Amino acid sequence: MWRDYSLLVFQLFLLWLINEAGYLLVNVFNLSLPGNVMAMLILVSLLASGIIPLKFVERAANLLIKHLAFFFIPIAVGLMNFGEFFLQHGLILVLGLIISTGIGMFITGFISQYLAKKKEGADCGDTSNSC
Repeated sequence: MWRDYSLLVFQLFLLWLINEAGYLLVNVFNLSLPGNVMAMLILVSLLASGIIPLKFVERAANLLIKHLAFFFIPIAVGLMNFGEFFLQHGLILVLGLIISTGIGMFITGFISQYLAKKKEGADCGDTSNSC
């Protein structure tokens, strides 16, 4: 039991170190990127390269994902301070969200169809498949 808890603490500590490394890199190199985003890029790089195996962070990551909604409480409470702003600019914000979502969906659909057609064409070029 203590072994399980110590493994979880170690994994959380490792994730925290990677997060701090992200913030440090952003500050040292004066990057226009949030520190937590840099930390995610570091983590993905370490996992993809195999430097850190997934099992080294998997349990802690699953725990954090399981309780992800908890991390949005401070943001939601902070938004309450902007009630007047949302009353004044709410319509333009909603319009911006709708337009940007539509553009994202259009681009995603276009790229998906393009890649599907490209894959279909590649499959037809194969002598074992008949089109």
